[in-house]
Amino acid sequence: MELAGTTLVRTAYALIAPVTRDGNRHARALERGREHRAEPSLRSTSDRGCNDRGGSTVIELSAPVIQFLQVLTIAGAAPGVSGIIASIEARMQGRRGPRILQPYFDLAKLFGKEALAPAGAGWFFLAGPVIAFACYLTVPLLIPVLTTFGLPLGNMGDILGGGFILALASFVVAVAAASTGDPYAQLGASRAKTFGAITEPVVLLVVFTVAILTTTDLPYVLGATVTSGPEQIIRPAHLLASAALFMVILFETARIPVETHTGTIEFGMIEEARSFEHSGPYLALLKWGSAAKQLIFYTILLNVFVAPWGLAPSGRLDLVVLAIIALLVKATALGVVVAVIDNTFAKLRLFKITEFVAAAFLLAVLAILTLYLGGG
Repeated sequence: MELAGTTLVRTAYALIAPVTRDGNRHARALERGREHRAEPSLRSTSDRGCNDRGGSTVIELSAPVIQFLQVLTIAGAAPGVSGIIASIEARMQGRRGPRILQPYFDLAKLFGKEALAPAGAGWFFLAGPVIAFACYLTVPLLIPVLTTFGLPLGNMGDILGGGFILALASFVVAVAAASTGDPYAQLGASRAKTFGAITEPVVLLVVFTVAILTTTDLPYVLGATVTSGPEQIIRPAHLLASAALFMVILFETARIPVETHTGTIEFGMIEEARSFEHSGPYLALLKWGSAAKQLIFYTILLNVFVAPWGLAPSGRLDLVVLAIIALLVKATALGVVVAVIDNTFAKLRLFKITEFVAAAFLLAVLAILTLYLGGG
């Protein structure tokens, strides 16, 4: 009996044990399966994070910070762009030329000097450079310097408003120069106002042409329209308007064929004559503002009309840094073109400058006629 009972127990255990072991193996397999299915999801999430973020933490800049960086980029890089153009011009003429960073040293030297004012100058003589420099720092808030998307203060004004602010800065500098009583400063202010009365309608026609093409005059939308397709850039009306704006830039930045940028001949000076009586920090603000105005015009031509690429589509820090580098590269390339023009063409005689500005006006008029008559 005991032998039979033992045999029965062993038989039952032999039948039950495999099932138990199989059940345990099955449970462990299920557990491993769940772990296996969970691990890929974790890895895929981690992989996606690495791919999207480059394996590092992404710094997202807020809109006010980006807007401050736009102003800082224009103010900080403007003397450097002027130094690059001066160095290229010197190399093309076979001279060693100044250092690229020389404008920064010149500004630092002027800021360290004493400010003097003529005896008959009023308070506006000293306030003019400060107001003009503030105007130049306001325009980068309205135009696409680093981003393709609009920033909070970008809706304060359109591209026409930015042009009015630049015109206000030029007017303030002219009034400050005229208040000195110096004949050469007054002569430069008078010439600037005379030729400015011709160039301002050109800017208006250029803005109207592009506004008709894109149904808006907001600079961010203008740039987005240009990047929407290559056919937008090669449209005849757009090319004519861009050429007219480039001629206006040559005039506004005191370049050949309008004026010798670094010339000291009083009879042909326009831009430089207005700062004859300023000295010290106020002269530094005028020179710094002139360089900032040049880079602002370059930015408008490049980021709105001709090459609105390389801008940051979001507020990521790496994209904003790349946008700063792209702007400097494009501005340098445009500076090379300006340097070639300076070394290729001769300066126009004073009464011929009106013909140069009139040619820009005719290009702007042709742009509108081409748009309406030829479909543009």
